[in-house]
Amino acid sequence: MTHGPCGGVAEDGRCEVAPVPCSFLPLPTMRWSGPTAVRTAPEPRLLALMRQRPVVVADLPAVALDRASLERSADVVVGHVDAVLLGDHGAARVQFSPTYRASVVQARGLPVWQGLNCRDRNRVALEGELAGLADLGVGAVHCVTGDHTATGDRPDARPVFDWDSTQLAAAARAAGVLVSVGETPHGPPAERRPHRLVEKVRAGADVCFVNHTGSVQELRDFVERATDAGADVPFVACVAVATDPGSVAELRRFTGLRLPAGYLAGIESAHDPARAGIAAATALAEEYLAVPGVRGVDLSGVAAPGTELTTATALAEIGRRLS
Repeated sequence: MTHGPCGGVAEDGRCEVAPVPCSFLPLPTMRWSGPTAVRTAPEPRLLALMRQRPVVVADLPAVALDRASLERSADVVVGHVDAVLLGDHGAARVQFSPTYRASVVQARGLPVWQGLNCRDRNRVALEGELAGLADLGVGAVHCVTGDHTATGDRPDARPVFDWDSTQLAAAARAAGVLVSVGETPHGPPAERRPHRLVEKVRAGADVCFVNHTGSVQELRDFVERATDAGADVPFVACVAVATDPGSVAELRRFTGLRLPAGYLAGIESAHDPARAGIAAATALAEEYLAVPGVRGVDLSGVAAPGTELTTATALAEIGRRLS
């Protein structure tokens, strides 16, 4: 990794995989020294849509390595969101390749915002995935460095990290797709996170997904600071969706998770957690969308095993309410 730190730094500054301080914290923000690819094709559809109205993106819960599960969830969500974010699977590191997953979901009529991480592939493999996604007509790619293998179900796998999210963003921009990156406002060094985003934008990022920030004021503060620093891009705020005790437990396993006070407890204690979770996520999304600079939300629905389809149904309902 060159453009650190990653998004997994604990709030006390410790590395997510070892009880030592993150080595990037004392260092100045690494500047992007490469070129920014000039886009010659028409403006990507989702970026143009964001200029007209806020967009609703949703994660797509599905059983890993199960095409039928992907298709069933896609069929539930299609028509209710503008795109689905096909990202990492926290409970299963071995997944279908990004290009194959995108092709399966896109065939169901659902626009794909495909996630790529730098943990599992070197730059040659990542360039191949980008070429495949561009050839498929996938309109957007979300570039992340990726969680370390030690945090998942395959700690025996050797992490690659030949590139980081900033370098991947540059390659994605050169491939001609819409490029998004993530940023964690409260992740150490919090005061430099806006400047890290600026470098990602200089590398080629078009959109920033703001990881779970907690209060609306925290989101507003980060967007203002990032914009003032020079990150002139639309922001998509991540909204945690939990509708049962299992999904609440899955969310609580997230590194550095920050949510509004009482958010998960209110869902957990409700007589009908599914109804409460849908209402809470819809209300939070509406508050986030009122923040200047926020042009979309990502409904982050984490499904406990066996609840993939019911979680997809909840995401579709939230998308319907926000439309």
